Amino acid sequence: MSAPFTHGALRLWSVPTGPIQENAILIAGAGNEGFLIDPGDDAERLLTLVRGSGVTVRGILLTHAHFDHIGAVQPLREALQVPVWLHPADLPLYRAGAQSAARWNLPFIQPADPDHEITPGQTFTAGDLTLTAHLLPGHAPGHVVFTAPGLVVAGDTLFRGGIGRTDLPGGNHPQLLAGIREQLLTLPGDTAVYPGHGRRTTVATEAQTNPFLQ
Repeated sequence: MSAPFTHGALRLWSVPTGPIQENAILIAGAGNEGFLIDPGDDAERLLTLVRGSGVTVRGILLTHAHFDHIGAVQPLREALQVPVWLHPADLPLYRAGAQSAARWNLPFIQPADPDHEITPGQTFTAGDLTLTAHLLPGHAPGHVVFTAPGLVVAGDTLFRGGIGRTDLPGGNHPQLLAGIREQLLTLPGDTAVYPGHGRRTTVATEAQTNPFLQ
């Protein structure tokens, strides 16, 4: 099991999953309670991580509903007996998961509908861990990011040296750029950014060097 990143009392594992190498995130506080975010594929591998880490997962949180972020939702919700949360604007994408994966000739388990809706500003608490959801559409209509002290789980909004695609259904390039500037670049510069694909970065690094933000 790979070592987690640490932010004070928080621990975070970022695990590339599936053929598109989507980063599933496991995050927990000092009390070893936490959340699984965007379990995209490789359900057995993620379950092994959860069990090996000793983290009690209180829910599955989704930044958005593109198929590469939700492919392990159903087996993991059943194995862990936890609810699934998604912003309602992404429900059509969620329900089209199997259809979208089929275009890439990729295997996919269509998950049952989410249990709960995410609302902007909503907080999710597990033990001493609190995550706050912020709406940041543009890559997907109901895309959210989750913040905790010192870090942001950014999904497919901001990457190291890049931003999320906006040429997919429901994409909006100006909206994504505006959201990144309002929701992410206003965070402290040393805030760690954990994207949905690729390596982690920081807010300051992207503000200074990301070609899409200059």
